[in-house]
Amino acid sequence: MNVIEDFSLLIAAFIASLFGQGGGVLYTPLQVWYGVDFHKAAPTSLFLILIISISSTLVFRKAHQVDWKAALVMEAPTTLGALFGGILSRFVSSQYLVWIMAVLLIAAGLFMFNDPKESSARHRKVRTSRWIWKHRIKDETIQLDLRLMVPVMMSVGLLTSMVGIGGGALKVPIMVMLFGIPLPIAIGSSAFMVGLTAAAGLLGHISVGGLDWTSALLLTIPVFIGGQIGSRLSIHLNTQRLQKWFGIFVLLIAFFSLIRAESFV
Repeated sequence: MNVIEDFSLLIAAFIASLFGQGGGVLYTPLQVWYGVDFHKAAPTSLFLILIISISSTLVFRKAHQVDWKAALVMEAPTTLGALFGGILSRFVSSQYLVWIMAVLLIAAGLFMFNDPKESSARHRKVRTSRWIWKHRIKDETIQLDLRLMVPVMMSVGLLTSMVGIGGGALKVPIMVMLFGIPLPIAIGSSAFMVGLTAAAGLLGHISVGGLDWTSALLLTIPVFIGGQIGSRLSIHLNTQRLQKWFGIFVLLIAFFSLIRAESFV
C-alpha cells in the first residue's frame, strides 16, 4: 500500500472510532478498491479492527463508557459465530461475499437513522422471566432477553466475520434499538467488543487460508493513530447527530460496492 492508501485507512479508522466501530465496513471495501483480493482483504481487515479496538478501548475506558460485563455477555455468542464465519468464508465466492457485505452495510446504515431515545423508553418496562438478564448501567437497568440476544449476536458474528467486518456498525444500533443500552455506553462497549469478534474471525480465516502479515503490520500505525483521534473526539461530540451522518456514509459505501461488484470477483 502507498502513502495515499495508508492515509485513507487512517481516515477510515478515525471515522469508525467516532461511533465505536472497528472500521471493517470501510477497510474491506477500500482494500478491494485498491486491487486486493477479497479473500485476502477480509483477514487483513479483521487484523486492523483488532488494532483499532485496542486503540479506541483505551480511550473509552478512561471516559467510563465501556460496560465490561454487558459487553462480555453479548460478545460470547458473537465470538462463536465469528469463528465459524471466518472458516466458512473460504468456501464462499468473492462475488457472494460482496453481496453479503453490501446487504449488511445497508442494514447498518438504515439502523443509524433510528432515535436511540425512543428505544430507551421502550425498554424501561420491567419484565420477569428466567430468560431475562438484568444489569444496571449507570442510572438505567437494561434487560437482555437471552432468547433474542443469543441468536441475533451469533448471526452478527457469523455474517460480519465472513466479509471481514467486526460488526460494530450493526452492534451499536442493535444494542441501542433492541436492548435499550444508552448510546454512549453502546459506542464504548462496541469498541471493545469488535476486537474480540475480529480476533475470533481472524483465527477462523487463518485456519483455512492465511494473513498477509507484512501488509497488515505496515497498516497498524495509521489505523492505531486514527483510532486514538476518533475515539477522543467522540467523547466530546453529539453522537446522536453524528450517527445519522455515519449512516449516510455507510449507505454510500454500500452503493459503490454494488456498482463495482463485478470487479471484486
